Amino acid sequence: MPRPSAGSPAQTVQMKPRRKSAWQRLRADWVLYAMLFPTLLYFVLFRVLPILNMRLAFYTFKAKGPWVYVGAKYFKQIFSSPQFGKILGNTLIISLMKYVLLFPVFVVFAILLNEIRSLRFRKGVQVISYLPHFLSWPVIAGIWISMLAVDGAVNQIIGWFGVSPVRFMTNKGTIRWVLFFSEMWRSLGWDSIIYFTAILAIDASLYEAAAIDGASRLDIIRYIVLPALVAPMTTMFILNLGYFLSAGFDQVFNFTNDSVNSVIDILDTYIYRIGLERGQYSLATAMSLFKGVVGCILVFLTHITSKKLTGTGVW
Repeated sequence: MPRPSAGSPAQTVQMKPRRKSAWQRLRADWVLYAMLFPTLLYFVLFRVLPILNMRLAFYTFKAKGPWVYVGAKYFKQIFSSPQFGKILGNTLIISLMKYVLLFPVFVVFAILLNEIRSLRFRKGVQVISYLPHFLSWPVIAGIWISMLAVDGAVNQIIGWFGVSPVRFMTNKGTIRWVLFFSEMWRSLGWDSIIYFTAILAIDASLYEAAAIDGASRLDIIRYIVLPALVAPMTTMFILNLGYFLSAGFDQVFNFTNDSVNSVIDILDTYIYRIGLERGQYSLATAMSLFKGVVGCILVFLTHITSKKLTGTGVW
Protein backbone atom coordinates (compact mmCIF):
# COMPACT_ATOMS: atom_id res chain seq x y z
CA MET A 1 0.00 0.00 0.00
CA PRO A 2 1.67 3.27 -1.08
CA ARG A 3 2.36 5.87 1.53
CA PRO A 4 0.72 9.26 1.12
CA SER A 5 3.06 11.77 -0.42
CA ALA A 6 4.24 14.86 1.46
CA GLY A 7 1.64 17.45 0.46
CA SER A 8 -1.23 14.98 0.11
CA PRO A 9 -4.57 15.69 1.85
CA ALA A 10 -3.78 13.01 4.43
CA GLN A 11 -0.82 15.04 5.70
CA THR A 12 -2.38 18.45 5.31
CA VAL A 13 -2.81 20.10 8.69
CA GLN A 14 -5.84 22.36 8.96
CA MET A 15 -4.92 25.49 10.83
CA LYS A 16 -7.59 27.10 12.99
CA PRO A 17 -8.08 30.78 12.28
CA ARG A 18 -6.58 33.00 14.93
CA ARG A 19 -9.11 34.88 17.03
CA LYS A 20 -8.89 38.62 16.77
CA SER A 21 -8.06 40.54 19.89
CA ALA A 22 -10.50 43.04 21.34
CA TRP A 23 -8.42 45.93 19.99
CA GLN A 24 -8.41 44.41 16.47
CA ARG A 25 -12.19 43.96 16.54
CA LEU A 26 -12.55 47.54 17.77
CA ARG A 27 -10.42 48.86 14.91
CA ALA A 28 -12.26 46.76 12.36
CA ASP A 29 -15.73 47.95 13.49
CA TRP A 30 -14.84 51.43 14.73
CA VAL A 31 -17.71 53.02 12.80
CA LEU A 32 -20.28 50.92 14.68
CA TYR A 33 -18.67 51.67 18.02
CA ALA A 34 -18.57 55.38 17.17
CA MET A 35 -22.33 55.29 16.51
CA LEU A 36 -22.85 53.45 19.80
CA PHE A 37 -20.71 55.84 21.85
CA PRO A 38 -23.35 58.60 22.40
CA THR A 39 -25.79 56.00 23.75
CA LEU A 40 -23.18 54.54 26.08
CA LEU A 41 -22.22 58.03 27.25
CA TYR A 42 -25.86 58.84 27.98
CA PHE A 43 -26.33 55.72 30.13
CA VAL A 44 -23.07 56.29 31.98
CA LEU A 45 -23.90 59.93 32.79
CA PHE A 46 -27.60 59.59 33.56
CA ARG A 47 -27.97 55.96 34.68
CA VAL A 48 -24.70 54.64 36.12
CA LEU A 49 -23.19 57.69 37.86
CA PRO A 50 -26.43 58.59 39.70
CA ILE A 51 -26.36 55.13 41.29
CA LEU A 52 -23.10 56.03 43.00
CA ASN A 53 -24.73 59.03 44.68
CA MET A 54 -27.69 57.00 45.92
CA ARG A 55 -25.75 56.98 49.20
CA LEU A 56 -27.20 60.45 49.72
CA ALA A 57 -30.31 58.65 51.00
CA PHE A 58 -28.33 57.84 54.15
CA TYR A 59 -26.66 61.24 54.54
CA THR A 60 -27.76 64.82 55.13
CA PHE A 61 -26.85 66.84 52.05
CA LYS A 62 -24.54 69.82 52.48
CA ALA A 63 -23.43 72.01 49.60
CA LYS A 64 -20.17 72.71 51.45
CA GLY A 65 -18.40 70.32 53.74
CA PRO A 66 -18.80 66.58 54.26
CA TRP A 67 -22.20 64.92 54.31
CA VAL A 68 -23.41 63.73 57.72
CA TYR A 69 -24.43 60.08 58.05
CA VAL A 70 -27.94 59.73 59.49
CA GLY A 71 -28.76 56.06 58.78
CA ALA A 72 -32.40 55.30 57.93
CA LYS A 73 -33.70 58.68 59.11
CA TYR A 74 -35.17 59.69 55.75
CA PHE A 75 -36.77 56.31 55.11
CA LYS A 76 -38.52 56.53 58.49
CA GLN A 77 -39.62 60.05 57.57
CA ILE A 78 -41.07 58.82 54.29
CA PHE A 79 -42.99 55.86 55.71
CA SER A 80 -44.36 57.89 58.62
CA SER A 81 -45.62 60.69 56.37
CA PRO A 82 -49.43 60.86 56.12
CA GLN A 83 -49.10 61.68 52.40
CA PHE A 84 -47.08 58.59 51.55
CA GLY A 85 -49.97 56.11 51.70
CA LYS A 86 -52.17 58.23 49.43
CA ILE A 87 -49.40 58.90 46.92
CA LEU A 88 -48.36 55.24 46.84
CA GLY A 89 -51.99 54.23 46.27
CA ASN A 90 -52.29 56.65 43.33
CA THR A 91 -49.07 55.30 41.86
CA LEU A 92 -50.20 51.68 42.11
CA ILE A 93 -53.61 52.39 40.57
CA ILE A 94 -52.21 54.37 37.63
CA SER A 95 -49.44 51.82 37.05
CA LEU A 96 -51.98 48.99 37.15
CA MET A 97 -54.02 50.73 34.47
CA LYS A 98 -51.02 51.55 32.26
CA TYR A 99 -48.88 48.42 32.64
CA VAL A 100 -51.49 45.70 33.22
CA LEU A 101 -54.82 46.77 31.72
CA LEU A 102 -53.14 48.39 28.72
CA PHE A 103 -50.74 45.50 28.12
CA PRO A 104 -53.16 43.20 26.18
CA VAL A 105 -54.22 46.10 23.94
CA PHE A 106 -50.79 46.17 22.27
CA VAL A 107 -50.93 42.43 21.61
CA VAL A 108 -54.45 42.62 20.14
CA PHE A 109 -53.43 45.54 17.93
CA ALA A 110 -50.44 43.56 16.57
CA ILE A 111 -52.70 40.59 15.78
CA LEU A 112 -55.29 42.81 14.07
CA LEU A 113 -52.52 44.51 12.11
CA ASN A 114 -51.34 41.12 10.86
CA GLU A 115 -54.87 40.28 9.74
CA ILE A 116 -55.01 43.22 7.32
CA ARG A 117 -54.64 41.72 3.87
CA SER A 118 -53.92 44.95 1.96
CA LEU A 119 -50.21 45.70 2.34
CA ARG A 120 -50.66 49.38 1.46
CA PHE A 121 -53.44 49.85 3.99
CA ARG A 122 -51.42 48.00 6.65
CA LYS A 123 -48.42 50.26 6.14
CA GLY A 124 -50.67 53.30 6.38
CA VAL A 125 -52.10 52.11 9.69
CA GLN A 126 -48.60 51.42 11.00
CA VAL A 127 -47.30 54.87 10.11
CA ILE A 128 -50.32 56.63 11.63
CA SER A 129 -50.11 54.57 14.83
CA TYR A 130 -46.35 55.19 15.20
CA LEU A 131 -46.49 58.98 14.85
CA PRO A 132 -47.82 59.89 18.35
CA HIS A 133 -44.85 58.15 19.96
CA PHE A 134 -42.52 60.82 18.57
CA LEU A 135 -44.51 63.67 20.14
CA SER A 136 -43.43 65.02 23.53
CA TRP A 137 -45.85 64.90 26.44
CA PRO A 138 -46.32 68.70 26.51
CA VAL A 139 -47.53 68.52 22.91
CA ILE A 140 -49.74 65.50 23.61
CA ALA A 141 -51.16 67.16 26.72
CA GLY A 142 -51.96 70.28 24.72
CA ILE A 143 -53.83 68.19 22.12
CA TRP A 144 -55.84 66.25 24.70
CA ILE A 145 -56.61 69.24 26.91
CA SER A 146 -57.90 71.12 23.87
CA MET A 147 -59.90 68.12 22.68
CA LEU A 148 -61.43 67.41 26.12
CA ALA A 149 -62.18 71.02 27.04
CA VAL A 150 -65.77 72.02 27.81
CA ASP A 151 -66.06 73.49 24.33
CA GLY A 152 -63.74 70.89 22.80
CA ALA A 153 -64.38 68.29 20.11
CA VAL A 154 -65.43 65.48 22.48
CA ASN A 155 -68.03 67.56 24.32
CA GLN A 156 -69.36 68.88 21.02
CA ILE A 157 -69.88 65.31 19.78
CA ILE A 158 -71.58 64.05 22.94
CA GLY A 159 -73.67 67.25 22.91
CA TRP A 160 -75.30 66.04 19.69
CA PHE A 161 -76.85 63.23 21.75
CA GLY A 162 -78.18 65.58 24.41
CA VAL A 163 -75.44 64.88 26.97
CA SER A 164 -74.30 67.76 29.15
CA PRO A 165 -70.64 68.84 28.79
CA VAL A 166 -68.18 66.92 30.98
CA ARG A 167 -65.17 68.60 32.56
CA PHE A 168 -62.77 65.74 31.88
CA MET A 169 -59.60 67.51 32.95
CA THR A 170 -60.91 68.71 36.33
CA ASN A 171 -63.05 65.68 37.20
CA LYS A 172 -61.44 63.27 39.67
CA GLY A 173 -63.52 60.41 38.27
CA THR A 174 -62.31 60.81 34.68
CA ILE A 175 -58.74 62.10 34.92
CA ARG A 176 -57.19 58.66 35.44
CA TRP A 177 -58.96 57.39 32.32
CA VAL A 178 -57.64 60.41 30.46
CA LEU A 179 -54.15 59.25 31.43
CA PHE A 180 -55.01 55.70 30.33
CA PHE A 181 -56.36 56.58 26.89
CA SER A 182 -53.73 59.22 26.16
CA GLU A 183 -51.02 56.65 26.98
CA MET A 184 -52.74 54.13 24.73
CA TRP A 185 -52.96 56.67 21.88
CA ARG A 186 -49.28 57.50 22.21
CA SER A 187 -47.90 53.96 22.63
CA LEU A 188 -50.30 51.74 20.68
CA GLY A 189 -48.28 51.48 17.48
CA TRP A 190 -44.79 51.69 18.95
CA ASP A 191 -45.22 49.16 21.76
CA SER A 192 -46.86 46.66 19.41
CA ILE A 193 -43.80 46.51 17.11
CA ILE A 194 -42.13 43.68 19.02
CA TYR A 195 -45.29 41.55 18.90
CA PHE A 196 -45.91 42.28 15.23
CA THR A 197 -42.31 41.33 14.45
CA ALA A 198 -42.73 38.05 16.34
CA ILE A 199 -45.84 37.30 14.27
CA LEU A 200 -43.98 37.99 11.01
CA ALA A 201 -41.26 35.54 12.11
CA ILE A 202 -43.72 32.62 12.25
CA ASP A 203 -42.92 29.95 9.67
CA ALA A 204 -45.30 30.22 6.71
CA SER A 205 -45.54 26.42 6.52
CA LEU A 206 -47.52 26.46 9.78
CA TYR A 207 -50.19 28.64 8.15
CA GLU A 208 -50.26 26.37 5.09
CA ALA A 209 -50.65 23.25 7.23
CA ALA A 210 -53.41 24.89 9.24
CA ALA A 211 -55.24 25.93 6.05
CA ILE A 212 -55.03 22.37 4.70
CA ASP A 213 -56.50 21.06 7.96
CA GLY A 214 -59.39 23.49 7.61
CA ALA A 215 -58.46 25.80 10.49
CA SER A 216 -60.32 29.11 10.71
CA ARG A 217 -58.61 32.46 11.29
CA LEU A 218 -59.51 32.29 14.98
CA ASP A 219 -58.00 28.81 15.20
CA ILE A 220 -54.80 30.07 13.58
CA ILE A 221 -54.61 32.97 16.03
CA ARG A 222 -55.27 30.68 18.99
CA TYR A 223 -52.96 27.79 18.13
CA ILE A 224 -50.21 29.43 16.04
CA VAL A 225 -50.02 33.18 16.65
CA LEU A 226 -50.62 33.36 20.40
CA PRO A 227 -48.08 30.61 21.29
CA ALA A 228 -45.47 32.52 19.26
CA LEU A 229 -46.18 35.64 21.33
CA VAL A 230 -45.74 34.01 24.74
CA ALA A 231 -41.98 34.67 24.93
CA PRO A 232 -42.05 38.40 23.94
CA MET A 233 -45.16 39.01 26.06
CA THR A 234 -43.49 37.46 29.10
CA THR A 235 -40.28 39.41 28.62
CA MET A 236 -42.01 42.75 28.10
CA PHE A 237 -44.37 42.24 31.03
CA ILE A 238 -41.49 41.43 33.39
CA LEU A 239 -39.48 44.44 32.22
CA ASN A 240 -42.49 46.73 32.57
CA LEU A 241 -42.85 45.72 36.21
CA GLY A 242 -39.51 47.40 36.83
CA TYR A 243 -41.28 50.72 36.13
CA PHE A 244 -44.36 49.86 38.18
CA LEU A 245 -43.68 52.57 40.78
CA SER A 246 -42.90 55.20 38.15
CA ALA A 247 -46.34 55.55 36.50
CA GLY A 248 -45.01 58.17 34.04
CA PHE A 249 -43.81 61.47 35.49
CA ASP A 250 -43.88 63.40 32.19
CA GLN A 251 -47.48 62.49 31.50
CA VAL A 252 -48.83 63.16 35.00
CA PHE A 253 -46.86 66.40 35.35
CA ASN A 254 -48.39 67.80 32.15
CA PHE A 255 -51.96 66.66 32.89
CA THR A 256 -52.18 67.57 36.56
CA ASN A 257 -53.95 70.57 38.07
CA ASP A 258 -55.13 71.57 41.53
CA SER A 259 -58.56 70.01 41.02
CA VAL A 260 -57.31 66.48 40.34
CA ASN A 261 -53.85 66.47 41.92
CA SER A 262 -55.07 64.44 44.90
CA VAL A 263 -55.92 61.42 42.69
CA ILE A 264 -52.99 61.48 40.25
CA ASP A 265 -50.18 62.67 42.51
CA ILE A 266 -47.59 59.89 42.20
CA LEU A 267 -44.19 59.12 43.69
CA ASP A 268 -42.31 60.81 40.84
CA THR A 269 -44.19 64.09 41.17
CA TYR A 270 -43.72 63.91 44.95
CA ILE A 271 -39.96 63.42 44.45
CA TYR A 272 -39.95 66.39 42.09
CA ARG A 273 -41.63 68.63 44.65
CA ILE A 274 -39.53 67.71 47.66
CA GLY A 275 -36.29 67.45 45.70
CA LEU A 276 -36.25 70.29 43.18
CA GLU A 277 -38.83 72.69 44.60
CA ARG A 278 -38.06 72.33 48.32
CA GLY A 279 -34.40 71.33 48.07
CA GLN A 280 -34.75 68.24 50.28
CA TYR A 281 -32.30 66.21 48.20
CA SER A 282 -31.66 63.47 50.76
CA LEU A 283 -35.38 62.79 51.20
CA ALA A 284 -35.95 62.71 47.45
CA THR A 285 -33.01 60.34 47.00
CA ALA A 286 -34.39 58.01 49.66
CA MET A 287 -37.71 57.90 47.85
CA SER A 288 -35.98 57.19 44.53
CA LEU A 289 -33.93 54.40 46.12
CA PHE A 290 -37.11 52.88 47.52
CA LYS A 291 -38.64 52.91 44.03
CA GLY A 292 -35.59 51.32 42.46
CA VAL A 293 -35.30 48.54 45.02
CA VAL A 294 -39.00 47.66 44.75
CA GLY A 295 -38.73 47.63 40.94
CA CYS A 296 -35.76 45.24 41.02
CA ILE A 297 -37.57 42.93 43.45
CA LEU A 298 -40.69 42.86 41.26
CA VAL A 299 -38.66 42.02 38.15
CA PHE A 300 -36.74 39.26 39.95
CA LEU A 301 -39.82 37.66 41.53
CA THR A 302 -41.83 37.82 38.31
CA HIS A 303 -38.92 36.28 36.39
CA ILE A 304 -38.70 33.34 38.83
CA THR A 305 -42.48 32.82 38.74
CA SER A 306 -42.56 32.95 34.94
CA LYS A 307 -39.68 30.48 34.70
CA LYS A 308 -41.53 27.98 36.86
CA LEU A 309 -44.91 28.39 35.15
CA THR A 310 -43.99 28.86 31.49
CA GLY A 311 -40.27 28.10 31.26
CA THR A 312 -39.68 31.58 29.84
CA GLY A 313 -38.19 34.59 31.60
CA VAL A 314 -35.96 37.59 30.99
CA TRP A 315 -32.79 35.47 30.92
